[in-house]
Amino acid sequence: MPKRGKKYREAAAKIEHDKLYTREEGVKLLKETAYTKFDPTVEVHMRLGVDPRHADQQIREVVNLPHGLGKKVRVLVFAEGEDATLAKEAGADIIADDEVIKQIQDGWTEFDVAIAVPSMMGKVGRLGRVLGPRGLMPNPRAGTVAPGSDLPRLIEESKAGRVEFRIDKTANIHTPFGKASFSQEQLEENLQTIIDAVKRARPASTKGTYVRKIVLANAMGPGIKLDPAEALS
Repeated sequence: MPKRGKKYREAAAKIEHDKLYTREEGVKLLKETAYTKFDPTVEVHMRLGVDPRHADQQIREVVNLPHGLGKKVRVLVFAEGEDATLAKEAGADIIADDEVIKQIQDGWTEFDVAIAVPSMMGKVGRLGRVLGPRGLMPNPRAGTVAPGSDLPRLIEESKAGRVEFRIDKTANIHTPFGKASFSQEQLEENLQTIIDAVKRARPASTKGTYVRKIVLANAMGPGIKLDPAEALS
């Protein structure tokens, strides 16, 4: 286990590691323990009582955060012809033509959101090896595969703070919900939006406790455990 730096130890000393905090207390500590020189992204990590091996217990949802993520979101759109023109006019940062698709095949992923029109999915499907593990693969369920007429709305939402979350192989969800510089109220509202979305996504086949653990953290900072019962109330 690597030795932690002085600033990390000072931040960790502010947290009672066996205590389950309320949302308000957790967010307050999250801001107090942000010790980096840059404005760190804050994240929520949730352990769920589901079995990802079963198709009916897969969870993948999209939410629009009321206060965004506090960062510039780079949007790539797979489109051609009139759809590509529409996407560019709507503010897309990158239009994925054949040259860009080749770059992605070679491992380039310098963008945050990928959107595709249905006619491009034949080409996009070949990029699953690169985009899938990074959570960048356009998907109809996540609303990132849509006709050209929907591109302006999707691009605007993505840049404003549209967040996709999905369960991993270990039944965990990891998602950002803002920056440490956000106000207490902004972070609480963004966090609550994600928690509410996770509650709504509960599979009907799930038995027992659904949300088993919730942890908040800054980039490079210590984890802060929340009381799941209070957070879900």
